[in-house]
Amino acid sequence: MVTVARSGSKRFVSAADTKAREAGIRVGMPAAKAQAMVRGLQFVEADPAADAAALERIALWALTHYSPIVAVDGTDGIVMDTEGADHLQGGEALMLSGIVNRFHARGLTARVAIADSWGAAHAVARADGRETVIVPKGEIARFVEHLPLTTLRLPLDIVTSLRTLGFRTIGELSATPRAPLTLRFGPEIGRRLDQIHGRLAEPIDPIRPADVIEVSRSFAEPIGASETIDKYLTRLVAALCQALEKKGLGVRRTDLIVHRVDNSIQAIRAGTAKAARDVAWLTKLFRDRIETIEPGFGIEKLSLVAVMTEPLGEVQKASSLIEEEVADIAPLIDVIGNRGQRVYRIVPVASDVPERSVARIAAMAEKTGAAWSLHWPRPVRLLARPELIEVIALLPDHPPVSVTWRGKRRRVRRADGPERIFGEWWTRSSEFDAVRDYFVIEDETGERLWIFRSGDGVDAATGSHRWFCHGIFA
Repeated sequence: MVTVARSGSKRFVSAADTKAREAGIRVGMPAAKAQAMVRGLQFVEADPAADAAALERIALWALTHYSPIVAVDGTDGIVMDTEGADHLQGGEALMLSGIVNRFHARGLTARVAIADSWGAAHAVARADGRETVIVPKGEIARFVEHLPLTTLRLPLDIVTSLRTLGFRTIGELSATPRAPLTLRFGPEIGRRLDQIHGRLAEPIDPIRPADVIEVSRSFAEPIGASETIDKYLTRLVAALCQALEKKGLGVRRTDLIVHRVDNSIQAIRAGTAKAARDVAWLTKLFRDRIETIEPGFGIEKLSLVAVMTEPLGEVQKASSLIEEEVADIAPLIDVIGNRGQRVYRIVPVASDVPERSVARIAAMAEKTGAAWSLHWPRPVRLLARPELIEVIALLPDHPPVSVTWRGKRRRVRRADGPERIFGEWWTRSSEFDAVRDYFVIEDETGERLWIFRSGDGVDAATGSHRWFCHGIFA
């Protein structure tokens, strides 16, 4: 399948799926030639307006999940400044793999790269071929020197002329004296080379939802002292809370955007476990991180943006002769969460398979009302993944006599079981015959483990008959 776009009376291929590319179809090829090359090729008319709208929706989604500074990058990508925000996702590697997995879950393919400059990330993501690429600090030149000129974001006519002159890669262009290129093509080539290597700042103009609540303050004279930033921050928070109150909203995620005089942007994000518009508390969340702001040559504008909001009405306290103190742990969750730690609750899920019987929800989410209905005891600690163990046992139903786990052999003094758990065939067809036999065992030191055998001990179709440790009792 290919999508076909129009340029006047000409029809050309604007995109092609994997099978079409394997058959020799290339983007930019005339549609008639592509149809003649591949029999049964399916054509879909391109819709640039719908593509642009979808890309904008993805950018707005990324704005709420990953970074305060997000913008559309060309016709097929988005760019984010994640400095100071990646720790909230567990680091750069986990953040990139999480982005790819989220797109895969929705049937989309993404290639993600992180680098010191917008230009380098743009080029590597489009030409490297890997799903995730992390360009180490200071190593942009090594990663981009072999990339094609098309990733340099130059006009097509300049790229065509450079190819005519024999240039093929960014490295070849970077090694050429700048003056002759500027004399013939103008300053665009030098500007793009400086941007991709991080020698020239390239600010990102962040996207904003149409109905976003934002307050800002511009300064005739640039500011830089932390006390001055703190003073104007307090005023901005108060103004934002007033705007939220007029609409009956509370904020869940707020971004402080710092515009510096050198045309660069820095952002600080603060989140809350539940909707809030408490001026003092929101100010404290930002005040704790003011020292991370680098004013450089000065700050010319501060903006405070309510990225995520929820309805928040006034709550009337119940009338009583005795004042009952209700502990509110939301502030503690906010402090821990804004330090980069993930805070969540565990709730029961209706499943007999242990690793599927729990789920993570937001720390301040409403009670689900679900509960476990189990007749057998469960360990206080369930291992993230069952660990393979060596066992001496008489099949099919006898408990183990000894267990070797993590290099230590344990003699079994007492055991209880088996508890048979069947596979969930409605989840995966491969679990139609699968079973597990669980045992609670106690070794000579009094430590109790939760182990299981994969399979019923007789039929090979029910499992591998290997043994695993799945949990530890108190």
